Amino acid sequence: QVQLVESGGGLVQAGGSLRLSCAVSGRTFSRDDMGWYRQDPGKERELVARISASGGISYADSVKGRFTISRDNAKSTVYLQMNSLKPEDTAIYYCKLVDPVLDYWGQGTQVTVSS
Repeated sequence: QVQLVESGGGLVQAGGSLRLSCAVSGRTFSRDDMGWYRQDPGKERELVARISASGGISYADSVKGRFTISRDNAKSTVYLQMNSLKPEDTAIYYCKLVDPVLDYWGQGTQVTVSS
């Protein structure tokens, strides 16, 4: 059974930093592309960053230069380092494991940035 568990969310002031983690179990993690998404109530879920199995990385324009995605295959974990946080970064952050047949999602972790 594949499980994704996010952690690291919380309340932070604008300009602060948070590091999100997503631990994957039940899967050969190193072969999978992974992504971080976020969703604000009333809005569609949007891609924040993704990292391929081979290490290719892409970011949404809104987070370029502030967020960094990385992975540790030995720990089956993907990270999202978020710096220079802004109030508009407030959302529930989800990690996703990309599968050709069925994507897997974590339960989400709340990030709240106060002004």
